[in-house]
Amino acid sequence: MRADLVEQAAQIVKDPPILINMVSKRVRQIAQGRPPLVERRPGLREADLALLEIIQGKITVQNIDGN
Repeated sequence: MRADLVEQAAQIVKDPPILINMVSKRVRQIAQGRPPLVERRPGLREADLALLEIIQGKITVQNIDGN
């Protein structure tokens, strides 16, 4: 994972465990064949793509308690 992308995503998702869970889930989805929601550039791995999706607002934290 690129450190600069982690830092940018951490500004959006302030809770580190939630950020980790979001990235992990999205990496699994991409590995299972779901297409990335951002342009795949050379040198970017699945975790980097997941971070870019968070940074660009393509995936967000959903409030599970309905608030």
